[in-house]
Amino acid sequence: MPQIRPLPTELQKIAIDELGEVSNRIADDLSDLKEWIQQQPHLKACVEDQFLVQFLRGSKYSLEKAKEKLNNFYTFSTKYPYLRSADDVDDPIFRKLHRTGCLCLLPIPLNGNGPRIILEQINFGPHDFTTIEICKYIWTMAEITLLNDPYACIQGLVFVMDCSKSTLQHLPLVTPKILIDFVMFCEKALPLRIKKVFDLNCPPFIQTLLNIGLSCTSEKLRSRIHICEGYNVEKFEELFPKKYLPQNFGGENSTIEHICQEFEQVIDEYREYFQRNADCGVDESLRLDEDNIQNSEFGVGGSFRKINVD
Repeated sequence: MPQIRPLPTELQKIAIDELGEVSNRIADDLSDLKEWIQQQPHLKACVEDQFLVQFLRGSKYSLEKAKEKLNNFYTFSTKYPYLRSADDVDDPIFRKLHRTGCLCLLPIPLNGNGPRIILEQINFGPHDFTTIEICKYIWTMAEITLLNDPYACIQGLVFVMDCSKSTLQHLPLVTPKILIDFVMFCEKALPLRIKKVFDLNCPPFIQTLLNIGLSCTSEKLRSRIHICEGYNVEKFEELFPKKYLPQNFGGENSTIEHICQEFEQVIDEYREYFQRNADCGVDESLRLDEDNIQNSEFGVGGSFRKINVD
């Protein structure tokens, strides 16, 4: 029996209808994915059911796509430290960054059972944290989300990003190369669907940086990103009724500080998970010749088993 959390009834129906999930086949699908992992000498991956099932869900149960995403996930996170999760969620810098409220998972999904809304803001000084510290925090929160949040896992994510406090002094924290890798990792390796991104209060220099990052991604993802120069709560009320927004943004849903404080208990629950999987990654010296990534950092390695479709 797979060790995965049962979905709420409304999400289970969506998983069946939109993702092709068949409950009595999940154990076999997970077994096939684990067998493939064992056959890859270069790959040391987390094989916990709750982690792996999201790669299947994020690939709409295409075993080949799930393998591709998993391989990309560990290949890039090994190569680039700014694409890797933290090993220690008790690290004081990690907790300090979380308590700024720069990334806040709002408690109520959009429309009650839709995508998880994530509010992001650049609300710390340009010299308060390093690029790697910020990125590791973001990817750790993303990994906790794919393990813990059924709404994010099935319905995807909606981002509301407030850039009102960003300055030119923040620019050295994110180079064009890092941003491009960041965007490509989201699209090619992270098994969570990005439904919408709203960049609010976006100054020209941030728009230029975002355009560089989006230039190498798919039209599908670009169409879901909306860059706005101003911010008006009423303007977005149709998409984000006030009951979803925190009080800091004119909403009715607690405060960012309280939401982040409560989420620390969720972070605590995954302390041992990150310790257990701290050494996961790839060893390129062990990658089989036919598995070499060619022509693209996000190439696909490994041999793939045919999928029988009923």
